[in-house]
Amino acid sequence: MKKIVLCLGLFGGVYASACAQRVVADKIVGIVGDKIILKSDLDAEIDEARRNNLLDAHPDMADPCYQLQNQLITKALVLQAEKDSIPVSDDEVENDLDLRIRSFIQQFGSKEMLEQIAQRTIYQIKDDFRISIKENLMASEMRKKVVSDVTVTPTEVKDFYDKIPKDSLPYYESQMEVGQIVITPQSNLDLDQYIRDELNGYKADVESGKRSFELLANLYSDDPGSKGRGGLLQLNRQDKNIDPIFLNAAFRLKEGQVSPVIKAKDGYDIIKMESRSGDDATVRYILKAPQVSDAEINNAKSKLDSIRSRLISGVFSFGQAVALYSEDDNSKQSGGLLMSPMDGSTFFNYEDMDTSLINVVKAMKVGEYSQPLVYTDRLKRQVRIIYLKSRTQPHRMNMTDDYNQISEEALALKRDQVFQKWLIKKIPSYYIMIDKDYLTCPRLSAWAPYANPGNRILANNAGSKDTQSSTTAPAKKTTDN
Repeated sequence: MKKIVLCLGLFGGVYASACAQRVVADKIVGIVGDKIILKSDLDAEIDEARRNNLLDAHPDMADPCYQLQNQLITKALVLQAEKDSIPVSDDEVENDLDLRIRSFIQQFGSKEMLEQIAQRTIYQIKDDFRISIKENLMASEMRKKVVSDVTVTPTEVKDFYDKIPKDSLPYYESQMEVGQIVITPQSNLDLDQYIRDELNGYKADVESGKRSFELLANLYSDDPGSKGRGGLLQLNRQDKNIDPIFLNAAFRLKEGQVSPVIKAKDGYDIIKMESRSGDDATVRYILKAPQVSDAEINNAKSKLDSIRSRLISGVFSFGQAVALYSEDDNSKQSGGLLMSPMDGSTFFNYEDMDTSLINVVKAMKVGEYSQPLVYTDRLKRQVRIIYLKSRTQPHRMNMTDDYNQISEEALALKRDQVFQKWLIKKIPSYYIMIDKDYLTCPRLSAWAPYANPGNRILANNAGSKDTQSSTTAPAKKTTDN
């Protein structure tokens, strides 16, 4: 079997990692049913773990036996998902593909650079990975189905906690829930017009050929993320993280065309369409963020002072005030509570908090509201009041303070145990081939007795009932070239 190998080791499971694109001989190291596992699949997973700096925390990920075990489980889940008709839509597959492609485009700077390194078009790369992505989604859904009915009782949670050695109980630093009400001061109309005129001047320079868009972006854009790349940005029409006003303006452009000045979430922009392919596009843009005066800042402070007074007097609750007055869309969706960047929860450790907030929150009592505070978000000066909803004290894990977390860990363990029992029962029902170099891996001890014809005979002679009638080989085996 021949396999194209890519330097990126993209998606960790289809292309193995190498320093240049070339054709190499690959090797089948496992088969479950009609699903083939290649040596390059294992290598790619290990390389991806190494690139993501996961090996120090999870050294098992460098073990080919560990990776083969995971691949065997995935293939078994896919076979069962096919048998049970677990639905995975084409849209889900395409969304996953688009997300992964966009992450690599951002990593390498442009779609063209990615295609140059891969020596394949975006569409060809997607085709290469479509089956693998779909199988991973199917395996995930099948595993969820196997454990969907598993629950834990309070007694089981206590038993789980009691089995943790007391000197191994984790120590939790103080955690807190923090909310905010945000007012965005409006910039002066004269200043806005000055910025519009400035951007229109840049547009005229580009269209006349006087100066390049890339140079102007490097010199004058207020966006630190794209400025050093000449304003370069990769877009996808379905990306929910991009301002829709910006997206719509960009996708109305033809290649080489420069947009009129648009007012978007972060300020004023002009956009140049570099290239476009379906819902994917490469653009350059120049952002100018209007600056607000001290007078506008003071007006926002006065408004928040009034809101704070009514909160303290009980005229309305924090949640009601957020719904009525806050102008921050992100925190407004969570009732004004900030979300942890680590796990998406509403609980923060101090070290995970915005540095501008740490000293403020440390000085507050639970239930208090801060004075109006000026801060910068997305290049804009804004004003907010902070609400400290709750704060835990530093402590060792215990059933009183941490029951929910202990319950989640107990449930995860029970689900894993249920899944392992299900898997052990299912393994004999599949055709299994494992390369002889891996048969002695301790991790594969549950698979090895049922792998390859000779081992199957031994397993049957030892009294295995499950393999006597349910084992069938693929109609056509794939062999190495």
